[in-house]
Formats: sequence, C-alpha cells, structure tokens
Amino acid sequence: MKQCLNVLLLAAALISPSAFAHDYTHGSIEIEHPWSRPTPPGTPMGVGYMAVTNNGNDAVTLVSAESPRASHISIHESSMRDGVMRMQPVSGGLAIPAGETIELKPHGYHLMLEGLREALKPGERIPVTLQFDGAESLSVELTVETLDGAMKQTEMKMEHSERKMN
Repeated sequence: MKQCLNVLLLAAALISPSAFAHDYTHGSIEIEHPWSRPTPPGTPMGVGYMAVTNNGNDAVTLVSAESPRASHISIHESSMRDGVMRMQPVSGGLAIPAGETIELKPHGYHLMLEGLREALKPGERIPVTLQFDGAESLSVELTVETLDGAMKQTEMKMEHSERKMN
C-alpha cells in the first residue's frame, strides 16, 4: 500500500507542472502566463495580463481580442502622471518587434475586458482570442488569480479614458 501511494505521489509530481502550465505558442508568437484578477459581482470591467513574445523575423501587432465573457476587449496602457494613474486605449494596436517580448502587466499595457457578463472568480479560466496583424490569431485562457499585496483600487486615484481602439 505504501509503495502504491509513493508511485501515485511521484506520478502526480511529474504531471502537475504541465497540468498547471498555461503558455501558448502558435507560429512565431508565444504567450506566457495569461492571467486576470477576480472582480466583485456587478463590476463591468476586468483585465488581462500576459507576456507576448515575437520569435519571428518581422514585427507583428496585437490589434484586438475577443471573449465570450466580455462584450468588448480593448488594449490599454496605464501611466502615472502628477500622482494620478491614467488609463488610455492604445491606438492602432500594440506592436511587438521581431525577437522581442512585450509584457501586459499591472500599471502598464493590459487588456481591458469591458461589459463582463458575470464576475471573474479565482481559479476559473477565461477564453480570449488574440488577433494579430502579421501573425495568425491565437486562443488563450486567462487564469483568474488573486494579486497578493496589491494596492486596492480605493487606495489610489485613477482616471480612465473611454476612447475605443480602432
């Protein structure tokens, strides 16, 4: 019995890293660790973060994204000006130069999931299809994760621009 348990534990240890990994590759594009934050019930907006690597010889542009969980997804950039965090849509998409990685992360570039159909809950995976100019579309899943030690939205001023991405 003890030997059987040890075999099962060893098998679980060998399988679990790949079972929890959620990186994606298609052609020259790699997406590493796509994730989102939980949202309170009734909150109409969420976020999407990930690292996008272009292993190709030509630049590509992330031009849009879509998800059955949101009515619209836009690409935004956050920046701090005069002590106020500002968020604006990225016009014309997000260029990813050949051989480089662009990070979508808190307080920087990110996907804005607008018109959420229901709250994003920890542990669930949100399907998102990324559309590129210069590369094929890529479907990923954002894993909803808590952000330990994160600043609460009520603790900082934020200005949000509503312009839509073209």
